[in-house]
Amino acid sequence: MSVALAILLSALAMTAIVGVRYLLASGGFALATRLRQPGLYQGLDRQIVREIRWSLISAAIYGIPAGIVAWGWQNRGWTRIYADVHDRPLWWLPLSVLVYLFLHDTWFYWSHRWMHRPRVFRVAHAVHHASRPPTAWAAMAFHPIEALTGAFVIPLLVFLIPIHIGALAVVLTVMTVMGVTNHMGWEVFPRALWAGPLGGWLITASHHQRHHQRYGCNFGLYFRFWDRLCGTDDGLGSFGGRPHARTRDSDAVGRGRSGAGAADGSDADHGA
Repeated sequence: MSVALAILLSALAMTAIVGVRYLLASGGFALATRLRQPGLYQGLDRQIVREIRWSLISAAIYGIPAGIVAWGWQNRGWTRIYADVHDRPLWWLPLSVLVYLFLHDTWFYWSHRWMHRPRVFRVAHAVHHASRPPTAWAAMAFHPIEALTGAFVIPLLVFLIPIHIGALAVVLTVMTVMGVTNHMGWEVFPRALWAGPLGGWLITASHHQRHHQRYGCNFGLYFRFWDRLCGTDDGLGSFGGRPHARTRDSDAVGRGRSGAGAADGSDADHGA
């Protein structure tokens, strides 16, 4: 088998894995929503179909670099992924997970703020914010341009920073779970987590809900560090009982009031 064909097959396999992972994770949390919050997604069927369509396109974009990395790791030793837990000190296992999450969060924060610049927002990021309100299916509902900005972060890090394959699996699991739960429209985590002291530094659905309501704040993915440091943290949002028409109407009023400012993440109350 030629190298090009082997890489292509690896990319296709990883695309399938990313797509199935998305369907299982979003589908599982959507089912939990149906059971725990009956009617929350009522009337959003067309939106959910659109979210799934964009997300599966994003899965292909994420799968290509992941497939190249997977082939390179297994066949050429290109990356700094290691399989023997004794190749590095044991304390590096949890620390590597935190390092990867922090660096991923850093990239996400600054690229997300860039996505809220008026022109970029209109061209790309508006696809994600068209989910009004977002659902558990919206985690990967990105325009291809936005998907590209996120698809190369973890694949690039594995060439630079050593990580055990198991720790990498933890990073990818956290990425998937937080991406879905941050958009699902209710708090799946215990109140003690998101409303307590730890919640002052971690992002959950309540924090990200505020971003989808006001646009110009709460840009982080996992941690509130950059939002707090840069003055873009606007605290926790409210789900307001989630009557969808009211949520949409209030958002429309906000967008009409702030115009392009909302699109670039700098509405009247929340400068970016």
